[in-house]
Amino acid sequence: MGIPGAGGSFDGNGALCGQLLSSLVFGTLGRPPSRREQAVRRLFSEAGFTLREQPDFRGWVWLHFVTDAGLHSQGLRVGSLSKLAGSASNLREALLTTRELLSVVAARGIDLRQHRSSVFPLRAPSWLVAGALAWATSFYPPARRAFQVHSNTEAHEPRAICFDTWTEAKRLGIAIPRMEAVRSSFLRN
Repeated sequence: MGIPGAGGSFDGNGALCGQLLSSLVFGTLGRPPSRREQAVRRLFSEAGFTLREQPDFRGWVWLHFVTDAGLHSQGLRVGSLSKLAGSASNLREALLTTRELLSVVAARGIDLRQHRSSVFPLRAPSWLVAGALAWATSFYPPARRAFQVHSNTEAHEPRAICFDTWTEAKRLGIAIPRMEAVRSSFLRN
């Protein structure tokens, strides 16, 4: 399996707006890559992409999903993800929301110690990480673009990501007060 470094959404006219970065994350679910999967890796490598192998792909996907939920919950709160770009205070709320969602990931059986590099920014001082993200989304074009392409306030995906994460936390009996505080933004039709 592989996931590109990318971002995007559909605009109000149904056109896909996005970007594709030069990196890909690959992994499998508890087995070595098949010959076909190895051939795909070679193909992307020969095309100039940077490949990163993720030993616990399931855990990596879950962390990516809750990070998206944290960001989207705040994007929905302020009107769109694009409005988070450059805003240290809104990005801090997204980080703190994601931090509380780490309990959901752990409850799903993911060993967070295997994902130290992904978890570190979520556990570091939020004011520091939010400031760095605000700077990056203001001045680093790929980071800014990743937020700008998520400006469709009617998109279903952000609400679905938040709803699914909220539902799983409820199922597991995990308190997620920050998601609860913005629940009306993703539960509306």
